[in-house]
Amino acid sequence: MTKKTTIKNCNIVNEGAIYESDILIENGRIAKIASSIESQGDVIDAAGLYLMPGIIDDQVHFREPGLTERGNIKSESLSAIAGGTTSFMDMPNVLPPTLNLELWKEKISIAEQNASANFSFYMGTSNTNIDEIKAINPKEVCGIKIFMGASTGNLLVDNEDSLNNLFKESPVIITTHCEDTPMIKDLEEKYLDKYGPKIPADMHAEIRSRDCCLKSSKKAVELAEKHKANLHILHITTEDEISLFSNKPINEKLITAEVCVPHLYFSREDYETKGTLIKCNPSIKEMSDREALRKALLEGYIDYVATDHAPHLLEGKSNDYMECPSGMPSVQHTLLVLLELVKEGVYSLKDLPYYLSHKVADRFKIIDRGYIREGYWADLALVDLDSPQSVSRENVSYFCGWSPFEGDTFNSKVVSTFVNGNLVYNEGKILEFNQGVQLEFNR
Repeated sequence: MTKKTTIKNCNIVNEGAIYESDILIENGRIAKIASSIESQGDVIDAAGLYLMPGIIDDQVHFREPGLTERGNIKSESLSAIAGGTTSFMDMPNVLPPTLNLELWKEKISIAEQNASANFSFYMGTSNTNIDEIKAINPKEVCGIKIFMGASTGNLLVDNEDSLNNLFKESPVIITTHCEDTPMIKDLEEKYLDKYGPKIPADMHAEIRSRDCCLKSSKKAVELAEKHKANLHILHITTEDEISLFSNKPINEKLITAEVCVPHLYFSREDYETKGTLIKCNPSIKEMSDREALRKALLEGYIDYVATDHAPHLLEGKSNDYMECPSGMPSVQHTLLVLLELVKEGVYSLKDLPYYLSHKVADRFKIIDRGYIREGYWADLALVDLDSPQSVSRENVSYFCGWSPFEGDTFNSKVVSTFVNGNLVYNEGKILEFNQGVQLEFNR
């Protein structure tokens, strides 16, 4: 039976333009975009609202398997659709780490039963799993993740031969967390000697320093250039690193970079009020870095925005510095943060889909997603640009129950989210669960 939905009178924000139009969704895909479409099936009057492609977040930690006291694929994908994110790519630092195809397939099976947004999963890397990496099917696996900085378990790759082999042999995009571990360890000891275990939260910007980021990012770029590898550096945090990248069109690049929501929104000054709640790796640094990151995204040196969504229990985040885990939940608020930056004049509304959807789809070669186009899957977010709301414990949907944005007021809201043509979220309510499917790649 054909399922149809007609969205009437919406302002479409897509591919650098804003225009009023109707959209017909049929069997999960966008069947027609036109100024006037005869109402068919379910009808939504979106007068005064703005329709954007659903966000594609290429860096989340949904904590399953093994760390589900913090969150899981079901809970965090529900938070994603509440914020207009319709597709996610999940990282391999779970328990056990996703270091082989069997474990990767187990995560796919969990998502097939529980994901309310579309999904893909990275394969993790170690000093010894090169054969597993070479066996990857590029049409199914979004990429590999190399921790070139501190990590947990055996996910840290610090052997030179192993790094060279990974950059030489990977059949998919290489994504890297770039920090220099020995430099971090030396600085930790220095600050422990000075402060003891109660290191002030803002010292995180100095312990996870700009130099340790720059050194590691430079190394990743050098390896990529040496092996002509397809490299994407995650969560850039310093002004110093921006010069490593070009602002050519994304389809002409082999080396790209992203900025994450916390580093676009917060700066070192915010540690005074937020404390260890905004402790993340790499660290939030100076105001000058935040402004440079914002500018680099605008100018195309940084390609797009992700979250690095990483929920932790509030109990752990309340610990002293050395016992406090790094990471914060943010996937529910991605679009609200970017819309706030539009309101502040940092970005133009018409450009947001490039930062949140278009370029991610292009970089990963995702099939039929990331744009509002006839024939594409109807992954969509409908937003109201004039509906202020303050973030509180009562209106966050994360399993961990808190948000670093608590107390902040955003002037926009996500009204509705569609995943594969299904209205899954509307006016604060989840309407349909488990509508996500596995992402496919044209490689």
